[in-house]
Amino acid sequence: MNLPLHTGLLGCLEAGLIAFLVGVLVYAGWAWLGRRTGMQIGHVVGWGAVIATAIAAGLDAWNLFYIGMVKLESPLYARLALAGIHDADNLGTRVLLEVIGATSGSVLGWWLFSHRRAPGGNSTGPDEAR
Repeated sequence: MNLPLHTGLLGCLEAGLIAFLVGVLVYAGWAWLGRRTGMQIGHVVGWGAVIATAIAAGLDAWNLFYIGMVKLESPLYARLALAGIHDADNLGTRVLLEVIGATSGSVLGWWLFSHRRAPGGNSTGPDEAR
């Protein structure tokens, strides 16, 4: 994400909250696109969650992958790789909370945007089966 966030658990929670909001907004765009093209709701939710995760956690997930896979054979290379990462000590926690936030934001967007009011006052959406 590369935003100036706090360090530690507070920064991880901030990143997760931002990812949550990104998930809701990306799902809103996919819901509009899905209604116009006739996509199934599963595809809309799935693509919304995948793209929100790529937007929100993309850079941090890449840094986590890079640190884990590249051989940092000298202290200089390790120091250079870690210098470009904000709060490298909590990188894994931040990526986890960003993925959870983006996915749950997409699911909340589905819940919010699938409740349409019919003319008679009956709602159609996930609660229709009750």
